[in-house]
Amino acid sequence: MHGLELHADGTASFVSARHDAWHRLGTVTTDALTAEEALKLAYLADWNVRKIDGVHAYEITEGGVTRIDSDDYFTVRTNPKTGTTERLGTVKSKYVPVQNEEHCEMLNLLVEESGAHFETAGSLKGGKQVFVTMKMPRAISIAGVDNINLYLAGLNSHDGSSGFRFNVSPTRIVCGNTQSMAVRDAVSYYTVRHTAGAKAKIAEARQALDMVFEYSAAFEREAERLINETITLGDFERVCEHPAMWGVMEPNPSVRARNNHTRRMNALRNLYENADTQANIRGTAWAGLQAIGEYLDHFAPAPNNNVRAHRVLTSSDVAKKKQTAYELLLTA
Repeated sequence: MHGLELHADGTASFVSARHDAWHRLGTVTTDALTAEEALKLAYLADWNVRKIDGVHAYEITEGGVTRIDSDDYFTVRTNPKTGTTERLGTVKSKYVPVQNEEHCEMLNLLVEESGAHFETAGSLKGGKQVFVTMKMPRAISIAGVDNINLYLAGLNSHDGSSGFRFNVSPTRIVCGNTQSMAVRDAVSYYTVRHTAGAKAKIAEARQALDMVFEYSAAFEREAERLINETITLGDFERVCEHPAMWGVMEPNPSVRARNNHTRRMNALRNLYENADTQANIRGTAWAGLQAIGEYLDHFAPAPNNNVRAHRVLTSSDVAKKKQTAYELLLTA
């Protein structure tokens, strides 16, 4: 699995304004990041992503060789370390690259709020995908005991696999768990396609980002439903062993399956009962959701930290499990 972009000199295209246990890669600062600092420290500056007309087919017949033109183009970049030209993907003629510098500029224009700053930035899959997150100045307090920060994330692809996507994500201060709780009546993302009118769409996106504050209020309501719900350890274990989560042990399991199940359940129980991150919320359904989120983000087995980082940032399976846990804990 591809993850954070690693260069030949051992550096990684990643920067963070704080340390998260799952990456241990890239550059970690103790200061709020500006757009310029985020781009420089994550090696995202001066890529000059561009299209080149290089996709053609040739048919060999008795009459000779016939070139067949195509509407496809290559996207390429200038490698930030070596200066060489690298292919990123194949796109259509209407595709318009959005530079990493424009990526940060768009987020700045969208937010325009005092106190907002860049929190992370990085490159995935060898430059095919780029992410930048901004920490919003306003936090949410769940029932006055658990603090949640809001982040605006910009996710862009340079290989034609997706548009430029803005996403609102709430993250706990204490451990950095990304929440994936569905919030009714609140839109949590907006996508701009890579076309000539992309920049003009920013005004429309800005309007859509009133969702940040709508989402904040709706998320707070949903979270307080969980923090006001008391659950037992048995309730929590039943959620973890639900078929839609990790399931109960099957009859006559292999030694490996039994050991994996035991390790996972021990880790989950320990997070729920003993983790410092649960101090103010222990014994609630909200604590159960946080324990599961913390396990998925920081403790679930992974071959290496690079894979773990990519999984946390992009995996739909992780997001789906968190959403399932939320739904199950509402009725635990």
